[in-house]
Amino acid sequence: MTVSTLLTSASGRVRAVLPARADFVVMGHSPRRDLLAGLTVAIVALPLALGFGVSSGLGAEAGLATAVVAGALAAVFGGSNLQVSGPTGAMTVVLVPIVAQYGSGGVLTVGLMAGVLLVGLALLRAGQYMRYVPAPVVEGFTLGIACVIGLQQIPNALGVAKPEGEKVLLVAWRALVEFVAFPNWTAIGLSAGVAAVMLAGARWKPAIPFSIVAVIAATVIAQVFHLDAAAPIGALPSGLPAPSLAFLDASAFGSLLAPAVAVAALAALESLLSATVADGMTVGQQHDPDKELFGQGIANLAAPLFGGVPATAAIARTAVNVRTGAASRLAALTHSAVLAVIVFAAAPLVSRIPLAALAGVLLATAIRMVEVGSLRAMAKATRSDAAVLVLTAAATLVLDLVYAVIIGLVVAGALALKAVADQARMEQVDFRPDLPGEHSEEEHALLAEHIVAYRIDGPLFFAGAHRFLLELSEVADVRVVILRMARVTTLDATGALVLKDAVEKLNRRGIAVMTSGIRSGQRQALDAVGALDLLRLEGREYATTPEAIAGARKHLEQAGLLPRTHHRPHRIRKAPR
Repeated sequence: MTVSTLLTSASGRVRAVLPARADFVVMGHSPRRDLLAGLTVAIVALPLALGFGVSSGLGAEAGLATAVVAGALAAVFGGSNLQVSGPTGAMTVVLVPIVAQYGSGGVLTVGLMAGVLLVGLALLRAGQYMRYVPAPVVEGFTLGIACVIGLQQIPNALGVAKPEGEKVLLVAWRALVEFVAFPNWTAIGLSAGVAAVMLAGARWKPAIPFSIVAVIAATVIAQVFHLDAAAPIGALPSGLPAPSLAFLDASAFGSLLAPAVAVAALAALESLLSATVADGMTVGQQHDPDKELFGQGIANLAAPLFGGVPATAAIARTAVNVRTGAASRLAALTHSAVLAVIVFAAAPLVSRIPLAALAGVLLATAIRMVEVGSLRAMAKATRSDAAVLVLTAAATLVLDLVYAVIIGLVVAGALALKAVADQARMEQVDFRPDLPGEHSEEEHALLAEHIVAYRIDGPLFFAGAHRFLLELSEVADVRVVILRMARVTTLDATGALVLKDAVEKLNRRGIAVMTSGIRSGQRQALDAVGALDLLRLEGREYATTPEAIAGARKHLEQAGLLPRTHHRPHRIRKAPR
């Protein structure tokens, strides 16, 4: 391949992920609906951005910077017209241990590296593989994230300083112990009240953004009654900082690569899942997965420059965007613009919001993430689905989000392979219908005494191939085995090796093996392991079953087990004159 060809291919891939003119033309179709939807999403997103920024360890200002910068860029360069991006609970779960180990500079560097990886995935057109993630893995992943987000809020909800530790279960337990020793009823009252208002309000009037209503009410109560026990967010900058790479430490790239891969994998998974959900909530909308990865990559390249945490698409905010009538990217852009105005104009007011109120918002968000109906459906579907769901959720809670998805995918894949392998069958069949020529019952009996035919149905691959080897190895009291392979759907190297081993073992016992119906697509694997050479050497590979039976009969004649007089050619009937 020439350099010019490579450059042309690379240029084509870049153009494929860049936004097209049509993506922006649609923004002028329903501007009023989009502006209203964007304003509504911004109201919902404000407490979430603040809360996730605080939970990540970089502060509320980091959450706001991400919502403004990453939200706008992902809207422009992303692959969905309806997606809303920003800081999310799932990403916060991954960031907490990174902050503890590498500090804020490490998190910003990880975000930058993750952006590069996401752009690379987009150019490699990796977005299409999202559809291979099984539903139980997604449901278990979501359940685990909800549990982790809820546990992360325990210290602020109880009004205690966040204890040391990276494991969320341990941190939550230590916070609970400290609360028992020094109870803070003000904080727990505010957090419980905000969560209750959000949950009850969502049932009563789903269209009203009760999160901002509850947060404003909690802030007013804390200020009017001088509730000093309700610690506020604290001072916020009255604007975005100037873009800077001062945090970058090239010597730390090696140690930060693994966290960056985890962040990129999570951003890709959650963003593509969110885009799929948005498509399902509308008619006529279809996202481009590779463009979406590119948009998230650009967003994560820019957010750290302004002190923002790594971003991803937010399923809850995207759902609000769709439900309030958004039709184009203008809604997501409006959401970022409104948050930018709040950063510039209302920072002193926002800084007075109690941390306990934000904890209540995130507790309610975690509870609403759990779709009981979906979990019940998955648990009832099959035992395998239930096992994958529970294992993925437990791994998310105990280990790491990316490890949890990998474990879920591996287990789901193994169970799926087992289910496919169990469908494969090898059964003895009567070869009389395929017997060439005409024969007496005595001849049939003599042939059946020495020949046995097996038909293999389904896949012959690594997950279940050895079962066939065991079955074939038990064949006894015959001189010829005919393997009918026309119905073999899949054959890999393991299946080919097993077939070769079976032929060699039977040959050593004096049993000849004939095959029929080997497909052209299976020959490469058989040829690679030498199975075809073995069959050709003995002249025992045939295109059809009648030919294989004829070869078996000839072999018996040569061995003196079948009189040559029993071999009768087809009778040729003369046409009437």
